[in-house]
Amino acid sequence: MISTQPTRRDGEATRQRLLRAALDLYTTVGFRATTTPAIAARAGVAEGTIYRHFSGKEHLLNEVFRGAQRWGTTVVRETGEGPEDTPGRLHQVARRLLETAARDAPMTRMLLRRRDEQHLDEKSREAEREFRTALHHLVAAGRSDGLVRAGPAELWTDVWLALVAFIAERVSAREWAPDAPPVGMALDAAWDAIAAR
Repeated sequence: MISTQPTRRDGEATRQRLLRAALDLYTTVGFRATTTPAIAARAGVAEGTIYRHFSGKEHLLNEVFRGAQRWGTTVVRETGEGPEDTPGRLHQVARRLLETAARDAPMTRMLLRRRDEQHLDEKSREAEREFRTALHHLVAAGRSDGLVRAGPAELWTDVWLALVAFIAERVSAREWAPDAPPVGMALDAAWDAIAAR
């Protein structure tokens, strides 16, 4: 007898399509304007299928947000393991983010977003803290080495990240290529903003 039940692999593939559709829509039209019918249509499934995997669009937002934060944390940790000093490691982190912005703008936008925080659950907030803490450690190491300005590492991390987010948005929007001269100048400005004088 042939089973008509979807396989576990099919279910996971559907779940991934829903996550991708939600990620794409949330980072282009926004959370509020995104509807479950739009997510389902983009994923190529019936709207009811969403509810087999998620409790609703807020649950989907939290899943894609956490995925982006975990990816960002991995980028920082992998880059932070090299022998380079803080400016070199931060440059590598920025370059990885910009490379991804060029080929997968929604992932980078979700990582760097500062909207819809009222819809984030505690697990999502913790994932964001882990990403920012990994960056804080990198900046704090530079401060300890006398390379980063005196003051709270969290402040200089936020300043650096805001400038990198600006650059990433230009790359995501295809206004700048990742290797365009303005990118290099803006990355230099991001470092100069936090460098010890």
